[in-house]
Amino acid sequence: MSDQRARVVFLVRVPVPRTEQFLAAYEEVRHLVADGVPGHVVDQVCRSSTDPEQWLITSEWASLADFEAWERTPEHRDLVRPMRECFTDARSLRFHIHAQTPAFAAG
Repeated sequence: MSDQRARVVFLVRVPVPRTEQFLAAYEEVRHLVADGVPGHVVDQVCRSSTDPEQWLITSEWASLADFEAWERTPEHRDLVRPMRECFTDARSLRFHIHAQTPAFAAG
């Protein structure tokens, strides 16, 4: 289904000395994507609680086609290059979202 929401997951390793460089590059990507890439919903960067070099980057998209269209652009490659230069290992996974719990409502 091309209109099914999607989650893209990157499991990456960043040496501790490159952490600040990685996070600065992520901030650049995050703000530019959030400000106008069609189909982008939300993203997160998470650090392992047991391994300071293991990171998880997730992003939610209106559809996998939206992410793939963005990924194919020269702007995408240029924008993520500084972040990717921090990785010693990276794995990318793509998922269609099939179900979700209701959003938490603070009371």
